[in-house]
Amino acid sequence: MPDPLLDESDLPFGAPAFDRIAPDAFLPALTIALAEAKAEIEAIATDPAEPDFANTVEAMERVGGTLARVRRIFWTLSSAQSTPSIRAVEAEVSAMLTRHGIAVSHDPRLFARVDALWSRRDALGLNEAQMRLLEGSRRGFVDGGALLAHADKARFAAIAERLSLLGTTFGQNVLAATHAWTLRLDTEDCAGLPDTMLAATARRAEATGQGGHVITLDRGDVEGFLSFADRRDLREQVWRAFTTRGDGGAYDNRAIIDEMLALRREKAALLGHASYSDFALADSMAKTPDAAEALLMRVWTPALRQAAAEQAELQMLAGDTPIAAWDWRYYAERIRRERHALDGAAVKRFLTQDAVRDAAFAAAGRLYGMEFAAIPSLPGWHPGVQPWSVSDAGGTPRGLLYTDFHVRPEKHGGAWMGALRVQEALDGPVLPIVYIVANFAPGAGLSIDEARTLFHEFGHALHALLSDVVYPSQSGTAVARDFVEFPSKFMEHWIVAPEVLVGLGVPAPLADAIASADRFGQGFATVEFLASAILDLSLHRRTDGSDAVAEGEALLAELGLPDTIVPRHGLTHFTHVFDGGYASQYYSYLWSEVLDADAYAAFEERGDLFAPDLAGRLRTEVLARGDTRDAMAAYVAFRGREPREAALLEARGLAA
Repeated sequence: MPDPLLDESDLPFGAPAFDRIAPDAFLPALTIALAEAKAEIEAIATDPAEPDFANTVEAMERVGGTLARVRRIFWTLSSAQSTPSIRAVEAEVSAMLTRHGIAVSHDPRLFARVDALWSRRDALGLNEAQMRLLEGSRRGFVDGGALLAHADKARFAAIAERLSLLGTTFGQNVLAATHAWTLRLDTEDCAGLPDTMLAATARRAEATGQGGHVITLDRGDVEGFLSFADRRDLREQVWRAFTTRGDGGAYDNRAIIDEMLALRREKAALLGHASYSDFALADSMAKTPDAAEALLMRVWTPALRQAAAEQAELQMLAGDTPIAAWDWRYYAERIRRERHALDGAAVKRFLTQDAVRDAAFAAAGRLYGMEFAAIPSLPGWHPGVQPWSVSDAGGTPRGLLYTDFHVRPEKHGGAWMGALRVQEALDGPVLPIVYIVANFAPGAGLSIDEARTLFHEFGHALHALLSDVVYPSQSGTAVARDFVEFPSKFMEHWIVAPEVLVGLGVPAPLADAIASADRFGQGFATVEFLASAILDLSLHRRTDGSDAVAEGEALLAELGLPDTIVPRHGLTHFTHVFDGGYASQYYSYLWSEVLDADAYAAFEERGDLFAPDLAGRLRTEVLARGDTRDAMAAYVAFRGREPREAALLEARGLAA
């Protein structure tokens, strides 16, 4: 029987045998896989033949197959099934992988081979994808410190290892703080909560032996409670607990944030960049922090104006009591219900998790000819995980998809897409294995925002599943950070399309109400997002500083953020930035939304949200291409021109 970590799996699609993976097997398996990868690297570095594309760049693409399998399985579990035994080794695993990556980047023999090829790249006869791969490989070495002096390389390595440990600790603190707090309620405390939410909170209370109802700090719970609960004092209590996670107490992240920012500044300076933002955005679509900031500020002013208008409407409902941050969603829900005939509780009855998932599958079928079939015999990392085979309409396999939607204590907050294997064809076709994870309450229907989240992550999955490239490092979502959110943001439109909603059984009047109410609240939603993005970019542009939380509060006050709105992600629980890959690049959601809004406008102009020629061109020119071409060139090949920013303002209801 093959080793579930070290050997190729004999399950369908080569899926991991999750039912046979023991947490204590990771460190031994990782040690073996690292030794194998080091031997493969050594063979390339000591190859006596003159460097060429095949024996250097392509050879490096083949390195570490076993290591990639072990690493990807571990990170899947550490985020989606982070048991105490997994958390206990997470820091050590992260350190081992960081040390290996630095050792490769700092190997002068490898860099010399790649640099020699790069210096004569125009004479190598490379195609577009190969040229991007060579240039990306050299940039990876340079960004990894290959050009640094010996002493600076040592400091660079120390910084990388420390950042790895701090990021792990930050994420574990957020997870612990989120699950350390609950609020038990009696029935009389739950006035206003919809039946679906009451059922979920009652089941949770029963499971813990408490009786009554239990509210947690998972975002779905919090936003549902703030939207529907009549008890203002309890709304405030939940809001304060949610927004202060990681800010003091046993799971304090403030010192971690300051140290990470300082280390990132030092890393950027070692590499010759004016700030960490300059370093992080050098290979993005935006190219510079100035360009990213300019977009944020062009949207900030109209968003503030719209939010102020929305707050005035909310205040009319609230009467003499001044609106506070924990009141906003409550009165916004009332406006949607009373003015737009949109009953959020009624929506949840139709948007069950299975129904929304099936609607996403159906949309992919109509757009791209994809088919999904359950494979109940395949094991997942938890009984709630569902595996699906994915194929084209003709039955040609495209890969494997896992869905994991239910909230549980072992799972990090939020929603994400990941890959256990990427598509590539270097030595023959390799099909992708991808997964999407969310934190929805079991048995409860989804809000429109939660349904959008499911479609969003499914958009990322489609990007990976429809990839059609040769080299693994160019596969699927391995694109610029401010381009990767384009396919996912784009997919969100279909869950609010009237014909999709009606197909879900939503009565036509309710579907119309969703469309009517969709723009209400865009000022609030835009401001809370922009506040987080501005904080991220501004703090990473600074060349000094000691108290990021205080600096951030002062900056947002200076920019006019009303006290009724807080950043969607407060710094002390901003895992995108301090335990993820979005440092200085949270703006990318908005940058990608410029592309997304403009692309969706093409379908609207056609009058067919499933126009076959447009969907086909999007598939072949964008989704299938991965990082084999410049991101803007890929978009232009689809749209016939560069995107127009006006579509974004129109989509958010912020146009003048």
